[in-house]
Amino acid sequence: MRAMLMRQAGQPLQYTDVPVPQPNDNDVLIKIHACGICRTDLHVVDGELSHPKHPIIPGHQIIGTIAKIGKNVAGLQLGQRVGVTWLGSTCGQCQYCHNGQENLCDKPQFTGYQLDGGFAEYCLVNSQFCFAIPDNYPDLQAAPLLCAGIIGYRCLRKTSSAKRIGIYGFGAAAHITAQVAHYQGREVYAFTRPGDNAAQQFALQLGAIWAGDSDQLPPELLDAAIIFAPIGDLVPIALRAVAKAGIVVCGGIHMSDIPSFPYDILWGERVICSVANLTRQDAEEFLALAPKIPIKTEVHIYPLEKTNEALKDLREGNFTGAAVIEV
Repeated sequence: MRAMLMRQAGQPLQYTDVPVPQPNDNDVLIKIHACGICRTDLHVVDGELSHPKHPIIPGHQIIGTIAKIGKNVAGLQLGQRVGVTWLGSTCGQCQYCHNGQENLCDKPQFTGYQLDGGFAEYCLVNSQFCFAIPDNYPDLQAAPLLCAGIIGYRCLRKTSSAKRIGIYGFGAAAHITAQVAHYQGREVYAFTRPGDNAAQQFALQLGAIWAGDSDQLPPELLDAAIIFAPIGDLVPIALRAVAKAGIVVCGGIHMSDIPSFPYDILWGERVICSVANLTRQDAEEFLALAPKIPIKTEVHIYPLEKTNEALKDLREGNFTGAAVIEV
């Protein structure tokens, strides 16, 4: 099969031939139709996440159909369309798995990081970690739901009943999260790279009531803020933007160092928290919710052999919405 292979972090992915993997007893082999790209893929490729398998096929927002089934697999059928997320397996034995916090598992494996992912024609998946995709979403539009959508949904849940929500970094996750928040009757305030008028107009089109530069304060204090951009400098900026008892949710897997800040912008029972990975329950809840809203994903399509170009465009902020590799 053809695949985009990472042999060394910091180097372009190699478009090459690799053997088609064969399923073990509990696996399914998926023929990949599409794979979304998110900032986590950039962190893997750029070497900001330090423990990938080498070599590795990145990509973890996978849409495809089941081509082969291991002998112990139940409840899945050949030809069935499924989706694959970042969380590829858990140990099922640690305290976090037992407490309903499998996203914090002590011995997890992640798709496109320790397990070969979706920048290829086929991939292997543990049958317990793939999900049915709503019928009304074509492959390309469904792919961003599987990380940008689910992680954004988990971040939004962390804000509890907050009415005024600030979103910092208006990319793939933000453009989905804003739609969920608007559907829930919340007010969305969008913060973008300074001077990014296209992203600000995009946010307003999706229902944001205000959009501005990330170094600006909103017209009124927020109840909560979600930071999707991997920029630690945004944490004290967001703290200054939230009211007392507000929460700042850091939604990325990697962030640059957070600078020191005066205690008085944290005081007032403000909270900073991170979101780590996702659970299968998150995926099931969000994929059931998406068609009810309905979530509309804006996608920019690249063929498999141009994955490096897609990564570059994401790194440089050259599009709104989400990038998707069509296989």
